Amino acid sequence: MNFLAHIYLSFDQPEITVGNFIADHIRANKYQHLPERIQQGILLHRAIDTFTDTHPIPKKSSKKLHKNYGHYSRVIVDIYYDHFLAKNWHRYSNEPLLDYVENFYSLLEDYFTILPKATQRMIPYMIADNWLYNYANLAGIAKVLNGMNRRTKNRSKMNFAILDLEEHYTAFEQEFVTFFDELVIFSKTKFQEICLK
Repeated sequence: MNFLAHIYLSFDQPEITVGNFIADHIRANKYQHLPERIQQGILLHRAIDTFTDTHPIPKKSSKKLHKNYGHYSRVIVDIYYDHFLAKNWHRYSNEPLLDYVENFYSLLEDYFTILPKATQRMIPYMIADNWLYNYANLAGIAKVLNGMNRRTKNRSKMNFAILDLEEHYTAFEQEFVTFFDELVIFSKTKFQEICLK
C-alpha cells in the first residue's frame, strides 16, 4: 500500500502513524534508536506490506499491468489503491480528507528532527503539492506517476499507467474496495498484537 493507506491504518495513533509512514526509509533493524511507539509503527507497516504482497486481489490488479510495466506493476497498484482510498474517503472516515491530511502534515513537522533524511527531503514536496489530498483526483495520480517515472530515469514508463487506470477504472476500484475491507480487519488485529502488547 502507498502513503495514505499506511497513515490511515495507524488508527489515529500519532507515533504509530509516524513509524508506519517512514518505514520504507528504514533498512533492516536500524530503528532501535527511535521511540518504542514509532518502532511499533514500522513493524505494523511491514506486516501490512507482507499481507498486501501475498494477497490474491492486489496480484490480480498487478497482473493487468505486468505486460507493460513488469516489476513496477505492484508499485503502480499501490498508487491506484491510494487513489481509490482518497476518492472514497467518506466511506472510511468521518473526518474530511483535507482536514485529515493537514493534521498529518502538522504531525510530521512535530517529529521532523527524528525522521530519516530521505523522509525529511521528501516532506516539503509532499506538502507543497499536497500529494495525499490530490490522490483523490486523476490529475494528482498522473502527477505522482510522472514523478515516479522520472525517478526511474524513464525506464519504468509509469507515466503511461494513468491510461491503464482510466481503461480499467471500475475493475481496479472494485478490487480495491474488496481488498481494503480485508486489509482493515487484518491491520486492526496486527495493531492489537504489535501496539497494544
